[in-house]
Amino acid sequence: MKTINHNNSGKKYFVEGCQKIHVDVIVREARRNVVPYLIQESAEINGVQILLTGKPLRHGGKRLWFVCPLCGLAVGVIYKHPVSRVVGCRHCLNLEYRCRARKGMAEKN
Repeated sequence: MKTINHNNSGKKYFVEGCQKIHVDVIVREARRNVVPYLIQESAEINGVQILLTGKPLRHGGKRLWFVCPLCGLAVGVIYKHPVSRVVGCRHCLNLEYRCRARKGMAEKN
């Protein structure tokens, strides 16, 4: 014989009659409330203050970007030049990816 508890009182209940709580909503609310406290307007990298900016996303929220200290554009990655030690974006520091530098050339092993 089955015991009767709060989920089985002999009456059928439907999902549609219950309040829904999605984990995504809880995470979204936590991010909205916590992230502003964790991220300031700028970050210090090798003694250089790098500003942060936020751009809105289509479906709500905001994506954070670095502001290049040399050109002022919003970028996802900031680099420190290996020789001059200047901090900036890939374009300002004239950096290339290794695979693109060799494009069209026959590689020697």
